[in-house]
Amino acid sequence: MLALQFWMKARVTVLGSGTSHGVPMIGCSCAVCRSTDPRDRRSRPSIYVDVADGPKILVDTSTDLRQQALTHHVSRVDAILFTHSHADHVMGLDDSRRFSQMQKGAIPCYADAQTMASLRKSFHYAFDPVTEKSGGLPRIDLRLIEGPFGIDGVAIRPVPLMHGSRQILGFRFGEFAYLTDTNHLPDQAWPLLDGVKTVILDALRHRPHPTHFTVAEAVAVLGRLQPRRSYLTHICHDLPHVATNESLPAGVELAYDGLVFDIEADAWT
Repeated sequence: MLALQFWMKARVTVLGSGTSHGVPMIGCSCAVCRSTDPRDRRSRPSIYVDVADGPKILVDTSTDLRQQALTHHVSRVDAILFTHSHADHVMGLDDSRRFSQMQKGAIPCYADAQTMASLRKSFHYAFDPVTEKSGGLPRIDLRLIEGPFGIDGVAIRPVPLMHGSRQILGFRFGEFAYLTDTNHLPDQAWPLLDGVKTVILDALRHRPHPTHFTVAEAVAVLGRLQPRRSYLTHICHDLPHVATNESLPAGVELAYDGLVFDIEADAWT
């Protein structure tokens, strides 16, 4: 008898790997902001998970969503996951209307209660029942995250993270975890990350920050998780791509816009 397959092949694209300002920063002439290395050009943070014969899942609608979609040939979004409601992670939501238009339906958007409330306030025109609905409005089906859930047969495991004093969400897709905008993993997060093979983790810069890991702090977390490969994201202009990678331990490197790798996601059964 054939064994049942409980995993699904998927491809992850890093749409954006930068901090909230993006890199280059407006008005800055530092070496990284003037760099000609395309890996030093960092748009606001987001990833795209393309499951083979399955859903196309966007994590966060960054401020740069339109340009990211055009650059990386994203033409379908079956669901959106939100880590939290800070501007660099949600302010591209209006551009999801193009996907709604092409797909002729509302896009399911998954978020915690605080993020849902913020989205309803920031994009009130999309939820106001008296607003005339047209192709100029995003069509959004908000769904509350209360625990593990499935999207078209793909298992999604939310992972609690601390972003300063605010709890936000990371997400695990089978062997892969996406953990942006964090400076502390609470006790309940560690068991949810057991056995993870690929991790994208927040690492803003070398200098301490109240809501983001430093490079050293991120490396320490990865040392405890022991994934096979690790990428650092939410990177500011303090970190030149090549020079920083040369200083990192084996198996750890900076993410960059356009980075692509394959994973195995769990099936939702």
